[in-house]
Amino acid sequence: MSTSAGSAHSGSGNNHRDQRNHLLEREKEEFGGIKIGSAFFGWLTATGTGVLLTALAAALGAVVGNVTNTDVASQAAQNPQAAGIIGAIILAVILFISYFCGGYVAGRMARFEGMKQGIAVWVWAIAIAVIVGGLGAIAGSQFNILAQFNIFPQIPNAENMTTAGIISAIVAAVVALIGAIFGGLAGMRFHRKVDDANLVNNR
Repeated sequence: MSTSAGSAHSGSGNNHRDQRNHLLEREKEEFGGIKIGSAFFGWLTATGTGVLLTALAAALGAVVGNVTNTDVASQAAQNPQAAGIIGAIILAVILFISYFCGGYVAGRMARFEGMKQGIAVWVWAIAIAVIVGGLGAIAGSQFNILAQFNIFPQIPNAENMTTAGIISAIVAAVVALIGAIFGGLAGMRFHRKVDDANLVNNR
């Protein structure tokens, strides 16, 4: 008797899950795909987060210098290689966190296909960088807003079109892309948790 009841309950649960999966597929077909607007707001989030984290890192560096009574600038000048490595690590962390946040916003807003939303955030960043970089090249460097705020991405110009500069730009782009993809997947996963909770409550 109990076995039959358990089997019935299991069958009912599987039926509910199948219905929910079918509904999700229908919703994805109608509302899925890359959402340009969501990706744009994700890019805004990534940019704002990058500015805040960069300012925070600079402030922390100043605090550490004051506490330890160390001239950070002179230390960096004395050991530029170590300073460059530390700076690159900090930049990579900032980029990853910033674009993770941007991808999360896009994935959360779009609900479906988080990976594509994260990639779209990254594409927005590249497109804006190309446009702003072009305006800066035409009208002057004072109009290159990205360079003034020192936030990624920036298209290498004639001054930093070196092997190291190009490699740094590529690495930064890859780190940002990975962060945006993981963020998009995390934002989408929130909705799947909500869907699973609804499935349990409706059994």
